[in-house]
Amino acid sequence: MLPPALRAWLGVIAGLAALMVVVLGIRYAGHGRPGMVDGWIQPTVDGVRPPWRRVALVLDFLGEPVGSMLVIAALVTGCLLLRRPRAAVLVVVGVGIAVGTTTLLKHLVGRTIHGGYLSYPSGHTAFLTALAVMAALLATGRLGLGRTAGTLLVLGAALCAGAAMGWAQVALGAHYPTDALGGWCTALAVVPATAWTVDRTAERMANGGRWNRR
Repeated sequence: MLPPALRAWLGVIAGLAALMVVVLGIRYAGHGRPGMVDGWIQPTVDGVRPPWRRVALVLDFLGEPVGSMLVIAALVTGCLLLRRPRAAVLVVVGVGIAVGTTTLLKHLVGRTIHGGYLSYPSGHTAFLTALAVMAALLATGRLGLGRTAGTLLVLGAALCAGAAMGWAQVALGAHYPTDALGGWCTALAVVPATAWTVDRTAERMANGGRWNRR
């Protein structure tokens, strides 16, 4: 699930993303108001009107419990039909770890919006970004893309998904823009490591419980 050609590059990107999550978390720990960057972006996005508000609501639904379960079920079914059980495992585990990490960070950071709702980082943004990254990793492997093309595909998919969900969350007033950035970075930090772990676990199982040292 993590093509060898992409491991080094995605490892660096994951490390930088994790650093950004920590930096933003420290910067906005305990805050209940927008920061300077939020003040620049939020007025141009917040409070969208129809038909764009309906688009934002649809995107938001994808990250809600019912919507996310439907999306995950559809993707897992697709992976199994394509005979890619490892990809199905990654979808479930990767999403679970990405969203679980954002939930834990929300309680650790304690940033709030609208008088008490924990907001940093955005779990919705992490969810959709994680799915996009996993889909891009699967496509990279199936298409046999090289390091540059594969990395660009992963980053492009992550950017599109993160920007779409981040916009929806800010437009609906559920998150600050920096919350969305934190969720995006959380997915970029978590998914490559999870994909590598899934690969190593599958290799160990295939070798009768012994790590493949090649």
